[in-house]
Amino acid sequence: MSVKTMDDLFVETLKDTYYAEKQILKALPAMSKKASHSELKHAFDNHLKETEKQVQRLEEVFNSLDVAVRGKKCEAMEGILAEAKHHLDDIEDKKILDAGIISSAQSVEHYEICRYGTLVEWAKNLGHADAARLLEETLQEEKKADEMLTAIARSVVNKDAEQAA
Repeated sequence: MSVKTMDDLFVETLKDTYYAEKQILKALPAMSKKASHSELKHAFDNHLKETEKQVQRLEEVFNSLDVAVRGKKCEAMEGILAEAKHHLDDIEDKKILDAGIISSAQSVEHYEICRYGTLVEWAKNLGHADAARLLEETLQEEKKADEMLTAIARSVVNKDAEQAA
């Protein structure tokens, strides 16, 4: 699709974000399975359920715009998740792996925060109030997920990883 208007750019970015969320849905179970810290596993399991709702919200946004629900390959998320897979495959010590998993998960969250922040502003500017509300809800969830990962890292995971070295 050729992008000629801000509405076009908005829809193309929605497609990119939708694809990214679908990829995250596939990656989260592996991250949870490999995590050794119970609080980290719990955070991933909860975020999986949250991500399922986020995908549904994106579908609502597409429908509100009368646009087909469809993703567009997100090269950025592909790269972030490929790096995460390297951590899962290459780090043997479980305590160090937990720190690596958090790092990877926060890369995902930061990308999503960037995307959703942009989409919220564009939706507002384009007069898509319902879309802005739905996207804002997801943005706040992504910020909370990032804060939770930081708290888990600070409280125990990073200290355990440092002692493992």
